[in-house]
Amino acid sequence: MPEFLIECFGEEIPARFQARGADDFLRLVSEALAPISPARLRSFSGPRRIAVAAEVAGEVAASSSIERGPRRTAPEQALAGFLRKHGAARENLRQEGDFWVLEKSSPALDAATLIAAVMPGLLRRFPWQKSMRWGGTSQFTWVRPLRRILCLLDGTTVKFDLATEGDDGHGLASANLTEGHRFLSPGAVAVDGVEGWKDALRARHVIPDASERARLVRDGIASLAAAQDLTVVEDAGLVEEVAGLVEWPVPLLGRIDDAFMDLPPEVMQVSMRVNQRYFALRSPDGRPAPWFAFAANIAAPDGGAAIIAGNERVLRARFSDARHFWDLDRGTRLDARVSALDNVTFQAELGTQGARARRLARLAGVIAPYVGADVALAERAALLAKADLTTGMVGEFPELQGVMGGYYAAHDGEDARVCEAVRGHYAPKGPTDEVPSEPVAMAVALADKLDQLAGFFSIGEKPTGSGDPYALRRAALGVIRIIRENELRVNLDPCLVAAGLAYRLEPDSLAGDVFSFISERLRVQLRSEGARHDVLAAVFAAGTDYDLTRALAKSEAIAAFLKTEDGVNVLAAYKRAANILRIEDRKDGPHKGMPEEALLHADEEIALLAALARAELHVTALAPEDFAGTMTALATLRAPLDAFFEHVTVNDADTAVRLNRLRLLASVRRALDQVADFSQIES
Repeated sequence: MPEFLIECFGEEIPARFQARGADDFLRLVSEALAPISPARLRSFSGPRRIAVAAEVAGEVAASSSIERGPRRTAPEQALAGFLRKHGAARENLRQEGDFWVLEKSSPALDAATLIAAVMPGLLRRFPWQKSMRWGGTSQFTWVRPLRRILCLLDGTTVKFDLATEGDDGHGLASANLTEGHRFLSPGAVAVDGVEGWKDALRARHVIPDASERARLVRDGIASLAAAQDLTVVEDAGLVEEVAGLVEWPVPLLGRIDDAFMDLPPEVMQVSMRVNQRYFALRSPDGRPAPWFAFAANIAAPDGGAAIIAGNERVLRARFSDARHFWDLDRGTRLDARVSALDNVTFQAELGTQGARARRLARLAGVIAPYVGADVALAERAALLAKADLTTGMVGEFPELQGVMGGYYAAHDGEDARVCEAVRGHYAPKGPTDEVPSEPVAMAVALADKLDQLAGFFSIGEKPTGSGDPYALRRAALGVIRIIRENELRVNLDPCLVAAGLAYRLEPDSLAGDVFSFISERLRVQLRSEGARHDVLAAVFAAGTDYDLTRALAKSEAIAAFLKTEDGVNVLAAYKRAANILRIEDRKDGPHKGMPEEALLHADEEIALLAALARAELHVTALAPEDFAGTMTALATLRAPLDAFFEHVTVNDADTAVRLNRLRLLASVRRALDQVADFSQIES
């Protein structure tokens, strides 16, 4: 099959746009070239280019078709619309019965003609996240000024340009030219195919494949670090970003002045990452190493000595700024900063961070007994948790909020548990973050998330399918993870009521809404884990249980029961009974009350009632959370239910017998519904 290549080359594309740009390019090219069956599609991206390569058919085969149009008696407007739709003239029509018929034929079309026809429109509508105009001669936009378009089919240039009527498209037209590294190999070079293009770029100090550049950055830095008996702090996001900044990655190591090594390691790492895209290194004992790593974009004649010296000089300035904030911030106690939070807005409708700090202190005090935390320490930590928002360090590096508060609390001599809680109260921020495990830290972290949920729910700012601007899903998942991973027995009802009272709205209603949101997030989490989320829904439908740990234990017991033969048959019998009752209740229901023993005639219905009574008695005698025992008791219903449905006719001719049997089925359903709403369980 002929080989196709298109490359768009221009000024530096922001690293954060490259991967998505390449994916969009691949998708659009695949769609546009569908008539020539593109295969082995590959995309490439880098600081100054995105490209797509594929194998395609040599032509679009000739085709013919018959389109039936309006009736012969249809209005003239209908016929005119049909002709417009198909780009046909009236003389192309013929009559077939009562209808007009159009015979369409398309001659074969060579691939180059198709490509030339579709590419200008594709490039003009390219969906960059942000685009710009440049110069004054064209309305054509691109992420950054576009300088060249390379387009080849089997080594031959496919000719097209971006000019339209009244717009010269910046004079951009396709050719067989690309460019190498801006500094190491400037200037244009002609290429004749995909491999030739890749080879030409590599010879001119450009690695076109983003994944290969990322590997060179990651492995090269790791190798240099290992030579110094160091390890690299893992940062996949930074590797990807750096790979989007360099075309010819050259890993290098620099030294950090010993004078800065007493700065908190998080400060050093964030300053290096955010400001300079440097990688932090660790010594064999796990402590920060007096080294940093980075990737240059050129191979310098001096082995990078001048580049390293320049970067060390820049880093000294950055760390001097961090040192200034570190020393200045410690001059004011953290508790003295709480009042300043009254001047920091949390959210326009929810007030200040000062008001929030006071809410968190009260709420943490409510939560503390449930997690085994000291109430006074939980309240103290919650009050201080947001105080570092007023510090210079957090103002410079917002990523360090909480972390710096923990350091400043320790400097002030606060209890170690308070320091840990202040430091970790935002956790977990993501699915891979560790959750707080110390009781005071758990209380404050839960308070932070429950207040966030209650506050935004109180003003109607609930997540939608298209957006979650206040990260409420993340907050709910944080609550779930803290409870699950620490196996906490927290009754969320009084905690949510306390959170709602702070907003002077109907706390009970607010608590129910927030808990429904949390329980739905739990179901989503179970689904992602491959667990029985439908069983959890059935448990909550039987009666809201604000103790997530207990609800999950009950769900696990039911899920285990449903894996057994007894469980499968009991569920089938339940659904059969529920279907019968749904139909019969419309006639003369609902069929409530206990069945009368005097109206039980068949041995099977007598046995079922007796088995139901024994099962309910057994369940009543069990410990409240003996869910395995409850399932064992329900399993005894399997045989009498099977026998009942096999031998007993529910809709007996005798009305009294029929109603009694319906009440018996309703009793079975009611007994099972006390455990879970089995109607919500998928078969």
